[in-house]
Amino acid sequence: ISPHRATDIMEENEEVQRDWKELEPSHEVKIFLTVLYSLILVLGILGNSITIHVSQRLQRSGYLQKSVTDHMLSLACSDLLVLLIGMPVELYSAIWFPFSSSSGDAACRIYSFLFEACSYATVLNIASLSFERYLAICHPFRYKAVSGSRTTKLLLSAWICSALVALPLLVATGTEGVIPEGRRTPVQNLTFCTNLSQHWVMYRTSIFTAFALYLLVLGGVAFMCRAMIAVLRAPMGPNKSGANGAGAKHESARLKASRKQTILFLVLIVCALLVCWMPNQIRRLMTAAVPKSAWTVSYLRSYVKLHPVADSFFYLSSVLNPLLYNLSSRQFRSAFLQTLLCRLSLQHVNRRTLESSQATKSSRNTFRPLLRRSLDRIRMVTSDRSTPPSSTAVDHSRTP
Repeated sequence: ISPHRATDIMEENEEVQRDWKELEPSHEVKIFLTVLYSLILVLGILGNSITIHVSQRLQRSGYLQKSVTDHMLSLACSDLLVLLIGMPVELYSAIWFPFSSSSGDAACRIYSFLFEACSYATVLNIASLSFERYLAICHPFRYKAVSGSRTTKLLLSAWICSALVALPLLVATGTEGVIPEGRRTPVQNLTFCTNLSQHWVMYRTSIFTAFALYLLVLGGVAFMCRAMIAVLRAPMGPNKSGANGAGAKHESARLKASRKQTILFLVLIVCALLVCWMPNQIRRLMTAAVPKSAWTVSYLRSYVKLHPVADSFFYLSSVLNPLLYNLSSRQFRSAFLQTLLCRLSLQHVNRRTLESSQATKSSRNTFRPLLRRSLDRIRMVTSDRSTPPSSTAVDHSRTP
């Protein structure tokens, strides 16, 4: 190659690198996003870890059903995996070094598969929890008929389905370099983990299928929440007279309040999924709507600017779930705060009810002797006033 041609290639490479560098965030933005990502990571790990501990304690103490606890554990685990797998990689590759990749092709494929599987495990865990609560509230007889290992089968199906959704990314993603015009090989520092051009159709189908699943879950959970709210707004049935009727009414009211808390959590989490996941879904659709070879400079700039914003909202959804548990349940909020203060003490719900009943009975027994003594005293005063004067007193009054 002639020296003149070599100089032209060097200048061309410098121009390409300079154009790509202009798309990177500024140093101040990188520092801000690093602090924000670190805060989200710490809060997410802390919140979901405490959620796992608290939900297990509440279930052992009789405040939570085992099926609800299993769903909470599965959801917390998927959120933790999303944070631990995705956030460090995104912080390095999307914030600090967005246009270079030091990882190998196999690492890129495995990361894409695991991150996609854990992300959609969160969505499908929410769908399985909603479906089980829907059966329990709207179709209680069918719920009892399919009891047993139902929860385990639902959760296992959710994780298997999420793995199947992510499976095409093992083939359709990998490391690929940018080849400037006039060159046959990619520039080494412009090689990054992305969708592969030769598997464009597979990648596009996978992204659109995952987006359709996301919309289907949102619509399904919204429909089930509406049906559950309609059931809870219906009258509770005729009142029964007597002590048994009052106890049944109190029990029904307590169960209704517990179900309202579950529905409130589901409504809040659907809203969080809609707000926090939608920017990331738009970013993913941008990669699947237009092949990379047809991207314009403005299209690329929009994608690069949207990427950190979409990721921030996406990871924020993994932090919100423990917060939503606290908002929807007073008992969970109390146990969560006690765990933060390292002094969690929970009394079993049956023992608590027994002690409350004994305290009420004791107070009644203490009140009865006081009432009896008061009545005896009133009787004595009344009898003294009604007794006539004695004859001795009359004779003394007549003595001169």
